[in-house]
Amino acid sequence: MFSVEQIPSLFYLLKWLVICLILGVLVGSVSAFFLLSLDWATNWRENHLWIIALLPVGGFIIGLSYHLFGNSVVKGNNLLLEEFHSPKKIIPFRMAPLVLFGTILTHLFGGSAGREGTAVQIGGAIADRFTKILKLTKRDRQIVLIAGISAGFASVFGTPLAGGIFALEVLVLGRIRLDAIIPSFIAAVFSDYFCDIWGVSHTHYTISAVADMTPINLLWCLLAGIIFGLVAMLFSKSTHFWSDLFKKHIKYPPLRPVIGGAILAITIYFMGTTKYIGLGIPTIVDAFNTNLNSYDFLLKVLFTSFTLGAGFKGGEVTPLFFIGATLGNVLIWFIPLPMSLLAGMGFVAVFAGATNTPIACTVMGIELFGIESGVFIALACSTAYLFSGHSGVYASQIIGSPKHNAFLREKGLNLSEVEKKRHQNKMNK
Repeated sequence: MFSVEQIPSLFYLLKWLVICLILGVLVGSVSAFFLLSLDWATNWRENHLWIIALLPVGGFIIGLSYHLFGNSVVKGNNLLLEEFHSPKKIIPFRMAPLVLFGTILTHLFGGSAGREGTAVQIGGAIADRFTKILKLTKRDRQIVLIAGISAGFASVFGTPLAGGIFALEVLVLGRIRLDAIIPSFIAAVFSDYFCDIWGVSHTHYTISAVADMTPINLLWCLLAGIIFGLVAMLFSKSTHFWSDLFKKHIKYPPLRPVIGGAILAITIYFMGTTKYIGLGIPTIVDAFNTNLNSYDFLLKVLFTSFTLGAGFKGGEVTPLFFIGATLGNVLIWFIPLPMSLLAGMGFVAVFAGATNTPIACTVMGIELFGIESGVFIALACSTAYLFSGHSGVYASQIIGSPKHNAFLREKGLNLSEVEKKRHQNKMNK
């Protein structure tokens, strides 16, 4: 029997169906343009390697653009999190074009960055237009921001289920916003669908062999998860380290990516390879079936954290895929699990540890690789989440539920405040 409760539920569903349909069309289409532009930038760079010498010029263009027009949106993903928790003003729409073209320039000139951060910022900036147009309440604004994050993530990776969960999970560490679950999934599915309509294809990865589910193999899986978590923490702390270093010693913001770009260009020239710049998708694919260098993951940590810390634009997730897959590839030296399984586990587990989203990453692994490896992926992601500590690439992520009882006092703080508190405690000692 229907009750009075189902009537407002129906109106709620219809309202968000219409909003998320429009949002999906917009974000999915912009993501398609973004992905096609990244492919063009990557191919052009690889065919004209001399452009890497102009990386400082590209850095200056990006830095000056944000200095003149983007001071209000320079925080990127962290601004979305801050507006969600402490609303102050509508996110300026300029965030979308600035991060879009900043990321394309980063890849064109040879920086090492990803694409998730860009897509999420585009989704959030577009979604917040609805707040102004429809005069949404504070609660509805939070929901539409979640939908925008979901739409951006899902369309750029072709993983609508993971995108829907990521947006619900990333806002507060240890908590999931189930009141926004329907808009989040609807926006993710629509944006992914409309991105596909534009003929954009996503890279496919395959775990060719899955180990038997024995106690010994599951213990090996937990060991791998610990390593993935520690490397995720290394990446997060490295990114914050370079960012703080550049801000401390270079006061004029547009100059930071100029100096950082010059250092990167010289390093790339002397290394004689472009393997560690851009998205690195060919290397990610190779990690599933080819023995790689033992240091590949460390160099990608260094290149990406330095690129982003210097002020170039882009996301962290695809480089995290690179780091995790190549790290998993190396672990075959002492962990007796199939290479493709270790690469797949690392692919999503390092991401889980760095973003504190183990459930979304588990679902992403199942979407990408199939349910056969689901148990190993879930254990690796959850263990990496635990051992990455209370750190992450999103400094404004608030701790809603600490990872274990030893950190109950950190509840309610964001990751940046936790880091400052620990630093202060060390200084006092």
